[in-house]
Amino acid sequence: MHKSRIHTAFPYFLVALALAARLLPGARTVDDAYITYRYARNLLAGDGLVYNPGERVLGTTTPLYAGILAGPGFFMGGTAAPFPEISLILNAAADAVTCCFLLALGRKLGIPLAGASTGLVWAVLPFSVTFAIGGLETSVFVLLLAATVYFYLDRRFAAAALSAALSLLARPDAGLLILPLAIDRIYLAMRNPGRGGVSWKESAAFGLPLLAWLIPATLYYGSPIPHSLSAKAVAYSLPPDAAFTRLLQHYATPFMENLTFGSAGIVAGLVLYPFLALLGARRLIGTTPRIWPFLAFPWLWFAAYAIANPLIFRWYLTPPLPAYIFSILAGLATLRKDLAAAGRTGALPNVMAAVLLAGPVLLVLRGWEIRPNHGPSGPAPEMAYIELELKYIEAAEFLNPILAVADGEPVLAAADIGALGYYTGVPILDTLGLISPEATAYYPTRPEYHANAYAVAPELILDLKPDFIVLLEVYGRLGLFRHPAFNNGYDGLYTVETDIYGSDGMLIFIRR
Repeated sequence: MHKSRIHTAFPYFLVALALAARLLPGARTVDDAYITYRYARNLLAGDGLVYNPGERVLGTTTPLYAGILAGPGFFMGGTAAPFPEISLILNAAADAVTCCFLLALGRKLGIPLAGASTGLVWAVLPFSVTFAIGGLETSVFVLLLAATVYFYLDRRFAAAALSAALSLLARPDAGLLILPLAIDRIYLAMRNPGRGGVSWKESAAFGLPLLAWLIPATLYYGSPIPHSLSAKAVAYSLPPDAAFTRLLQHYATPFMENLTFGSAGIVAGLVLYPFLALLGARRLIGTTPRIWPFLAFPWLWFAAYAIANPLIFRWYLTPPLPAYIFSILAGLATLRKDLAAAGRTGALPNVMAAVLLAGPVLLVLRGWEIRPNHGPSGPAPEMAYIELELKYIEAAEFLNPILAVADGEPVLAAADIGALGYYTGVPILDTLGLISPEATAYYPTRPEYHANAYAVAPELILDLKPDFIVLLEVYGRLGLFRHPAFNNGYDGLYTVETDIYGSDGMLIFIRR
């Protein structure tokens, strides 16, 4: 095929690949996604953007995504809308467009091979696919970040401002990219007040969407800051370097090299990838200085999360990857260009071009399995396991007939509230505190209660007296389940067999 035809056809191939990589596995919904679904469902029911009707608590960090889901949900059954399928289609489309932005970014910056390879990787990368089919906001969030950078470099500042504002409403940690972009934008405006000045359209595109959320959210919830942020800060017990260690491993294996090379891949990646990223950044900043916020973003993300030291959920690791992978492949493309410029006319430059395009994709494909051992049977990333979610769905199916005949409106306490809350629909007491502010006062709890990073505070249950409780055994092993008052006040109803997190089952209790 002629080179120009390949150039024209490649974006269509990327879109088809990204869509297929998400639609073939089907929805494999992550527990946290069900929280957003319940917010969207209650919005459609007329109860407001809340988790428990009548409780004005902002427990989701992605109000934008909840609102987006409610749109098609309105036309697809209202409160009975198939939110997992809606989010799957939405996320698949978002990732396909992101692949095109990455490809276009490479062409704009004069390194088309790096852009093409980054787009290919993003299309099939397990860290991208898993949370697209998992129903999280990650795909839309990354799309908004990529669009912001591309529009900014293209000097479409109003479009960049709008996508930047929307990215902040998709996830507040978008600020780790928006802040350096704002610094660069102010510098550009001061340096060139004529052509580079900030227009009223740009200001409105950024400010109006944020004000349209911040003012009503402050009036409705009391604060636009999600309560889940403060709850997570006190509920988990972690070593001081836990997040740093996890991030270090992640940044050493952006192409999941550990699956192919084991620990040797991690050790090599700790040296190789920062070097290539630095080499790529040097070339890119040399030709396009305004790209620096995009290149700094992965490292600002690393620093912010390492310092904050939260429990690192897998989806926290995805947003910095496009920029990080792009800079690495830009470094590899720079090496190839330098070899060609040095007169190396043999096969080496062509081999490196093939490595740029095919090598990263082949590495990340090791993270896929043809026939997962649970959930939908289509090929899927190995990391897209939903065993915990399936166990909570089993617990919900057991409880629903009992809840239906219970007196009044029974309250169900749980630590993982996504699937359980979505499939039961009853009021939830979140023992972690994400949507239950009253729980936060009980944390941090005593270190001796912890069999892992999280343990339910016994006093929380004894004081608030929920009617039903569903907990992994490991969450109460050393504390709640040893407390005499709990054992005197609650009876076991059912055990869902599981050893997730080292737990001896998922236990269901009823208050006497």
